[in-house]
Amino acid sequence: MTSIMPCLWFDDRIDDAINFYTETFPDAKVHQQVRHAPDRPAFTAVIELAGQKFFLLNGSGSTPSQHPFSWAVSFMIECADQAEVDHYWNGFVDNGGKPSQCGWCEDRFGLSWQVVPRQIYSTVMGPDKAGSQRATEAMLKMGKLIVADLEKAYAGV
Repeated sequence: MTSIMPCLWFDDRIDDAINFYTETFPDAKVHQQVRHAPDRPAFTAVIELAGQKFFLLNGSGSTPSQHPFSWAVSFMIECADQAEVDHYWNGFVDNGGKPSQCGWCEDRFGLSWQVVPRQIYSTVMGPDKAGSQRATEAMLKMGKLIVADLEKAYAGV
């Protein structure tokens, strides 16, 4: 079966990335690492985060600004509840990342993430148009998404 695996380019920080992501995602797995010498960073790695495989490439020799990540591509984490939203958002932002709005943030490597509660489907994308509009307006004022505030806005409370 054909599959798609994102390839993420890290400039001599691949080992830091492997460690960071496997510590941040509770179910993370490292499937493979290729090292050309024991005292050198990994050249490539395949990791799995929340069931999605990622190919990591050490782009050593280039400057980090030569091939930076962009907000044009992000990875969305669909979280079960506020505790999970807090875990990922805080894990990215509090460890050298940057917050943005509407659940978007950037990790310390410059990779963009959307940390979104499943309740987004029943609030911002809910069937009641007026409730959905209120929840959307509330979301536009948020950095980290707050489930209770989205639900209150949707309900008109």
